[in-house]
Amino acid sequence: MKKESEAVLLRIFIGESDRYEGRPLYKYLVEMFRKEGLSGATVLRGIEGYGKTSKMQTMSILRLSTDLPIIVEVVDLPERIEKIKPKLDEIIKQGLITQEKVRIIMYEGSTKEKR
Repeated sequence: MKKESEAVLLRIFIGESDRYEGRPLYKYLVEMFRKEGLSGATVLRGIEGYGKTSKMQTMSILRLSTDLPIIVEVVDLPERIEKIKPKLDEIIKQGLITQEKVRIIMYEGSTKEKR
């Protein structure tokens, strides 16, 4: 069965070494989103990039970085995303968040494989 709906996608750009309450920030965020009951979150680790400081971060064997770019993506209904934004203001001290409207296409089927 196919279901479509409008939603909001937040992309949170942080560094791998960013921490909150002694834990990696990306892990803290994903766990918080789960506790808040948001539909889904994913952490992506960049292989190269730079931010506000223009300092290049890379996985190159010659210049192995300890602070690679991290993107945390979370998707849900607009009202649920709005509810968590004040919490993000308290947690994120340095980084970038983008927000965009998206169309979700979800496929739901039985767990039995059809032949």
